[in-house]
Parts: sequence; structure tokens; C-alpha cells
Amino acid sequence: MVAERALEGKVALVTGASGGLGAHFARVLARAGAEVVLAARRLELVEAGAAQIVAEGGRAHARVLDVADVAQIGPLFDEVASTVGPVEILINNAGVGGEGRALDLTPEAWDQAFDVNVRGVFFCAQAAARQMIDADLAASGGGRIVNIASIAAHTVLPGLSAYNASKAAVGMLTKALAREWARHHIAVNALCPGYVETDINSDWFATEAGQKQIRGFPRRRLMEAQDLDAALLMLAGPAAAAITGTLVTVDDGQSLP
Repeated sequence: MVAERALEGKVALVTGASGGLGAHFARVLARAGAEVVLAARRLELVEAGAAQIVAEGGRAHARVLDVADVAQIGPLFDEVASTVGPVEILINNAGVGGEGRALDLTPEAWDQAFDVNVRGVFFCAQAAARQMIDADLAASGGGRIVNIASIAAHTVLPGLSAYNASKAAVGMLTKALAREWARHHIAVNALCPGYVETDINSDWFATEAGQKQIRGFPRRRLMEAQDLDAALLMLAGPAAAAITGTLVTVDDGQSLP
């Protein structure tokens, strides 16, 4: 069981926190005691998310970050370290869908999927790890990096070849970083959610084809964001002291054959 305030005093940064799972994850971390930095491209949305957390009694800050623009990442992490504190928990959540059948994909669509889903994940993890190493977090339980992957890391989602490839890359990247940074007491893991209705997929699931897909799931339903809370808190908190390089699937059985 995760302690109610297990993240008290920790500084957490969530990318892609303007809405959907990112905004939800930020609220979950704040309720667990973390001081949370919500980062995304649209300032007004992360400001609204931070304000909601503060209204609930939490601590939160809003920052602009486009993870596809690597030049923004280092300065953003440096600014957070100087004004809020070194990042101790990174939730690498920013992502794009990468829709399109393989024969129809353009180089631009392919590059966008990898720029956000892989390149952005790597360089945010790199920036966070540098701060964690400099802060020597071993005595306080070590650093935590949670990459938000997908069941697409190990299961083919039809019509999403770029997305599948990018999330599989995140899975292997998670293992590689976990191995390299283990001696620095940084736990690097990936959370692989099944289908949760978000801004990325809501239009699809409103169609008849989307409804047919839902009826094909073992439990004939979509997941809810809160279904991911326990796994997120486990990987972001003290419970991950001996968990690193692991891909944790929470999908309501959706990837079962």
C-alpha cells in the first residue's frame, strides 16, 4: 500500500501536463505531498492545472515546455532547479498519437512521433538525471524517472505503426537508462497504460469503429485515469527503491490475446 503522503517534500516535474493524463498525474503527485511543476506548450492550461492543485491545498507551478524543441529542455530544468528545487521525480508524459497507416505516413508525421515520444523523453530524462546526480539523492531515497509508454511498447495497435515504434523505443530506452544510472540511485521505469479516453483518442472512440474496438476488449470498456494512480505512485515513490528497468502494464486486460 502507498503511504498517503509518501512524496512529501519531493519536487516533481510532469511533462505534457496541460490536460489528460499529464494533468491528472500532476494532481495525484501533489495529493501525495510533492511540489509539482506542470510543463507543457500551452501556458494558460498548465496555469489552470497548477491553480487547481493550489486550490486543493497543494503546491504547484506552471512552466512552458515543448519537448520536441530540445533547446528548451536544459534551460527549463535549470530554471526549475534554481526557483523550486532540483527535480527528484520526473514523469515523462508528453506524447503524440502518430496515427496513420504505414503506406500513408509522411516523413513529417514519423518525425513528429519520434521527436516528442522518444527524443523528448530521452533529453528530459537526461536533464533530470544530471540534476539528480548533482544533488546526490541516495540519502533521501534516490531519484525517480517514470516514462509513460503504452501497451504499444509490446502489443501492435493497428494503424499506429509510428506510435508503436516510438513506444517500443521508450521501453528499451527505459531499460538502457535504468542500467546506466543504477549506481546513481536513479530508478527508471515505464508505465504502460491501456486505452484511457484522452484528447488524443476521444474523437476515434466516438465513432462506430471506435465503439467496436471497445466491445472487443475483454471487459468491453475503456480505463479511467485513476486506474493508473497506484502504479504511478509506486514507481514515483519509496516503493521503487528496488524497482528499475521495469515496464509496468496497467491495461484492464486490453492487450490479452
